[in-house]
Amino acid sequence: MSTLESNIRRALDLILPKIKARHKKSSEPVILGITGLQGSGKSTWASMIVKILALDHQLHTITISLDDLYKTHDDLTAQRNKDPDNKIYRTRGQPGTHDEQLAGKFFKDLKGYIGQGSLKIPSFDKSKFNGEGDRAPETSWPTITHKPDVVVFEGWCVGFQPLPSPTIEEKHSLALSGNLPINTPARHQLSHLLEVNNNLRRYCDAFMGPQYFDFFIHIDTDDLRNVYTWRVEQEHKMIEVKGEGMSDEQVRAFVDGYMPSYEVYLDRLREGFFEDKGRMVRVVLDRERGVERVEEL
Repeated sequence: MSTLESNIRRALDLILPKIKARHKKSSEPVILGITGLQGSGKSTWASMIVKILALDHQLHTITISLDDLYKTHDDLTAQRNKDPDNKIYRTRGQPGTHDEQLAGKFFKDLKGYIGQGSLKIPSFDKSKFNGEGDRAPETSWPTITHKPDVVVFEGWCVGFQPLPSPTIEEKHSLALSGNLPINTPARHQLSHLLEVNNNLRRYCDAFMGPQYFDFFIHIDTDDLRNVYTWRVEQEHKMIEVKGEGMSDEQVRAFVDGYMPSYEVYLDRLREGFFEDKGRMVRVVLDRERGVERVEEL
C-alpha cells in the first residue's frame, strides 16, 4: 500500500462508520464533499475514496466535480466581457462561473433517484476553444442506471461559505496593509471580491451549503505558499508525460487566480463546515505533501 493510500484510509476511517450508519438509515445517497488546495491531490483523493468504498465496503460510489458544472462557453465569455476590469473572472473557476440551475437540478434529481431509468451526470470539456472549455454534449455525459450509495462531490471551493460584507472589507484591508500570508486580495477591487461573495451565497443556497452534505474532507496546509510549489511540481510531471505545459511563471499566475479566495474563505472552513462536530475531517499537508496531522472537526 502506498503512503498516499495509507493517508487516505487514515482520514476516511474517521468518518467511515458514520457513513455506513447514515447509509443504512436513509434511502438517499450519502453526500461526501471533498475540497483541497491546487496541487494537493484532491482529485486523486476523490477517485481513491470511490475505489475504497466500492471495493472494500461494497458501497456503490460515484463522483462529480464542481468543474463539470461550469457554464457554457458562450455564457462564460459573456460574463468575462461584462466587466473587463474584473480580473477575477478572466478565466473560469470562481463562484459565478458555474451553472447554478444545472447544479441545483442535478442534485435534486440525484436525491430523488431510485434507480429506475437513467440519470446523466453533467460534463465539461476543458479542451474546447483552445482550453477555455465548453459544456460537453449531453449525449456524451456519463450515465448511472442504479441508485448510488455514496456521492463524492469534489471541487476547489466546495466548502467555502459566504462571509458578512464587513468581513470581506476587513480581509481586503488586511491584504492592502500586507497582513495576510500572500496578500492576493489586494490585487483586486473590493467590489469584485464582494461579487464573488454574493455568488458564493447563491451557490450555498442552491446546492453547496452544509445542508446539502453529510460528511466532508478538507485537504489543507498551514502555509499557503506551499500551493505554488505543489502546482509547479504537478506541471513538471505533466510536461514529462505530455511534452508540453505551463511555465513556472504561468503556473504561479494560474494559482494567483485562486489564492484570493483561499485567503478570504479558508479561515472559516478551518473552524468546521458543520455546526455539529464529527462529520468533517481536515488533513493538513506539509511542503512535501506529507500528512502532518489529521483533525476531526
